Amino acid sequence: MPREQWVPEGTDQETPNVARVYDCYLGGSHNFAVDRDLARKAVELWPDLPLIMRANRAFLRRSVQYLAGDGITRFLDLGSGIPTFGPVHEVARLIQPTARVVYVDIDPVAVQHSLLLVADDPLCAVVQADLRDTETLLKQPAVAELLEPGERVAVLLLAVLHFVTDEEDPARIVRVLREAMPPGSALALSHGTLGGRPELARQHQELYAQASAPLTMRSRDRIVALFEGFELIDPGVVYLPQWRPQHPESVGPHPELVTGLAGVGIRP
Repeated sequence: MPREQWVPEGTDQETPNVARVYDCYLGGSHNFAVDRDLARKAVELWPDLPLIMRANRAFLRRSVQYLAGDGITRFLDLGSGIPTFGPVHEVARLIQPTARVVYVDIDPVAVQHSLLLVADDPLCAVVQADLRDTETLLKQPAVAELLEPGERVAVLLLAVLHFVTDEEDPARIVRVLREAMPPGSALALSHGTLGGRPELARQHQELYAQASAPLTMRSRDRIVALFEGFELIDPGVVYLPQWRPQHPESVGPHPELVTGLAGVGIRP
């Protein structure tokens, strides 16, 4: 894809961007030298990082498949990042052919690439918005329409809330979203944790201090608390590979080394 198609004018190419660094981990090409430099340093520090990112993408697929199989046809992907293999609408439509998806991200490169991906898809929309300004986000026409009462919605917060600082109050963000979700809606959430590899996690946080958003990994108790007001489905909040694996033997003896927790909850 020509560079001018996915790099909006005025894009900051001097600061590592967390969406583009994530793209690097997954082997994508929509990133800049500064992003690749941070990704290289991060992988040198923590060689398992690409595996962890793939585990998060696998959780996305399994959770979307589960929710689509439960009858949900509307998906709101917050912090959707740069599209990679198996975006939400493709996964959901394997089960729900008319599934609607709204992708939301703050990064202009992620937004531009998403727009190109779904340009001819009337059931998808892309919104550039800041998740931390939740009230303004909810007023975006595409988001407001998706959340209209009468049909359940799956809200996806996958590997995004650890880029929200304690001062920015991730629990408040989830609470505001929950209040806007129709009854029976679902929250799918994954989040980096200090458990499993605490020393590496702390060094990783220090490295990300130079990126577009600092990294705040949290304890299991704090991640579970984000599901307040939701009814967790089995198996609850667990390490990424443990959430409803297609092949239980694939989990391995040490799922905690993935250092990401995940769960799905239902709004009563």
